[in-house]
Amino acid sequence: MNLSFRQLLIFREVMRAGTLAEAARSVGRTQPAVGSAIGKLEQELGFDLFLRERGRLVPKPEAHYFLEETEQVLARLSQSTRTMAEIGNLERGVLRIACNPASSGFVIPKAVARFLDGRPEVQVSLMMRSSAIIEEWIASQQYDIGIAETPAPRRALNVRAFDMACVCAVPAESELAARPAITPRDLDNRPMAALFSEHNTWINTTGAFAQAGARFRQRFELQTFLPALQLVEEGLCACICDPLTARSYSMYQTLAPRIVFRPFEPTVLYPIAVLTPAYRPASLLAARFGDFLVAELEKIRDQVPKQPDTPLVTTANRLNYSDDGDGTVDG
Repeated sequence: MNLSFRQLLIFREVMRAGTLAEAARSVGRTQPAVGSAIGKLEQELGFDLFLRERGRLVPKPEAHYFLEETEQVLARLSQSTRTMAEIGNLERGVLRIACNPASSGFVIPKAVARFLDGRPEVQVSLMMRSSAIIEEWIASQQYDIGIAETPAPRRALNVRAFDMACVCAVPAESELAARPAITPRDLDNRPMAALFSEHNTWINTTGAFAQAGARFRQRFELQTFLPALQLVEEGLCACICDPLTARSYSMYQTLAPRIVFRPFEPTVLYPIAVLTPAYRPASLLAARFGDFLVAELEKIRDQVPKQPDTPLVTTANRLNYSDDGDGTVDG
């Protein structure tokens, strides 16, 4: 059986209009074409739907039953057409997003909210995990988009990477708050909050202190930067943190911020990336949100003051001054 949308539409109009002539006018076809379509429909079904009496079509009981089925099919096709149009217009769909702690508090939810403006039918799954877990989720195609610290090259991942300059957070009442930029010597032997020693920001920050001959005194060791800013607010320490966390703080402390953020010299990079699965095409919605998110991250990156005349501190730089020649790195 090979029924067409046109056949079903003509059949419904014949049932509604009661005559071939009226049905023909309704569907914009000639009366012979409508009669031919009904005849072919009956051939496909294997039985007659109408009695032919004096040029009129009289519906049989089977026609009334088939009309119910036809109405359901056409309604479903109409709904599917509207749904696909909404999908094409990015008005409907599902986004599965995974983000690391630095971006999960305010930056990504705010970006999602802006993207969803005018799209009330779009559903979002927004999960926060460590960068390592996000990498696995995206590689295994469980999520559409991930925001994580830049991973090592991997075939299962498409990576759009950003190197963002970390900033120095100091209490607003500190004398350091008046300086246009802060250096390791400014923080010599001052209490600091930092992440665990395996994290690249800890490695690069301590490397900057060592290169400057300044003492790095870590008073607080943390898993993420956002709690560190609470300690900075209390005047207990300073912190070299990523710009996403600094942006999050600025978003929720708008009235009387107790922290100021200043450029840190030399630049300590925080590598962040937008990850997508390499082996699965992105939906129209996910592709558009990915582009939107990249633009948002570019804004954050470009708003951080750049210090082009100062050397960048990276893990590779640290290897240059701490390598003992045996391939190991001193802590």
